[in-house]
Amino acid sequence: MTMTTSEYLHSSSVNNFFLLAGPCVIEGEEMALDIAETICKISSELKIPYVFKGSYRKANRSRIDSFTGIGDEKALKILRKVRDTFGVPVVTDIHTAEEAAMAAEYVDILQIPAFLCRQTDLLVAAANTGRMVNIKKGQFLSPEAMEHAVKKVRDAGNDQVAVTERGTTFGYQDLIVDYRGIPTMQKMGVPVILDATHSLQQPNQPAGVTGGRPDLIETIARAGIASGADGLFIETHRNPSCAKSDGANMLPLEQLPELLRRLSAIRATINAF
Repeated sequence: MTMTTSEYLHSSSVNNFFLLAGPCVIEGEEMALDIAETICKISSELKIPYVFKGSYRKANRSRIDSFTGIGDEKALKILRKVRDTFGVPVVTDIHTAEEAAMAAEYVDILQIPAFLCRQTDLLVAAANTGRMVNIKKGQFLSPEAMEHAVKKVRDAGNDQVAVTERGTTFGYQDLIVDYRGIPTMQKMGVPVILDATHSLQQPNQPAGVTGGRPDLIETIARAGIASGADGLFIETHRNPSCAKSDGANMLPLEQLPELLRRLSAIRATINAF
């Protein structure tokens, strides 16, 4: 890419939102390429700058027998193949400072998980790679508190930083989205992304498997676009019930094209005023 990732995300000629979307975790090459191809077609049609999302490894698991990945190098090579095949940036999570340089060899955006958003060493290591850094807001933090996480990345010499809203803890087993946080965090001079799938998680279930409300993904996404979110984050899968991670709150891939068309229409209407 001749432009920076930040510039690419704002390259839409119709001032549309940008999109980070893909499976929760890379399960294999065929599934990754299939999902990427489907989303590339609809995002190109709607002029939505698109970033393929896939975790190369899942570190935050409720149970020790939960699926964590197919192997770091194997999954990272698949992410790079998606980038090379479709010409779109890719994003993945990192969990420790030591992972930052390794993952940066394969992806364009390093994502900081919500539970780790205050880890200084992790933020600085991600910043030092020169890659864009997407920080997910901790479920336990106010929007205002994210300014400190953003500042850590900037103070490390990297201005390519975004923040993702993914809900705030509401009781023991639910999350709630405060849409006031979108303009609040935008005042920090960063693009703000709304995670329309993880915002609907129902954590801490007795069975040790996180639940969710995928039936409300469109509701959350519509409200985010109406509130002025710069981007959307959506996890999607051909068959969420068979997904190896976070299937309870993923959007079926077949539903994504029409959802994006409706959301683009909402953004176009807002832009008209």
